[in-house]
Amino acid sequence: MDAVDKDRDIPAHGVRPLWTEEPARRRRLPDPVRTAAVRSVIIIAVTLVEVMVALLCTLAGSWSAFPVVLATVASTVVATWGVLDVWVTRQVWRQRYGVVSRPSSTAREMRRRERAREADPTVTSRPAAERGPARGAAA
Repeated sequence: MDAVDKDRDIPAHGVRPLWTEEPARRRRLPDPVRTAAVRSVIIIAVTLVEVMVALLCTLAGSWSAFPVVLATVASTVVATWGVLDVWVTRQVWRQRYGVVSRPSSTAREMRRRERAREADPTVTSRPAAERGPARGAAA
């Protein structure tokens, strides 16, 4: 038997897949948030490389140490912006597309009132005097 044909005697029903699919532990990040996170990681990686170059140039006493340190400070500012960009993008995405459904949520309370109104048309919302001052009104 050839070296190539030595596996042909293995029965087909014993073949196992190379891997098995497992459900993800967390849901995938939304595309805008993931894009901002990848951009932030790349910026941070470049900043860390600049820090190492600045350190080595300083230890070697090279003339390029000062410009590299200035570039590292600028990159640190940009990296901070990148991390804040991820945070802000995530919060904006949550506010626009994220649905928070909790028992104390105002949306659920509004639906409950609407159902009560549909069931009994004589039920009206509370009078303004019972509701208290309007939002933003001076106390």
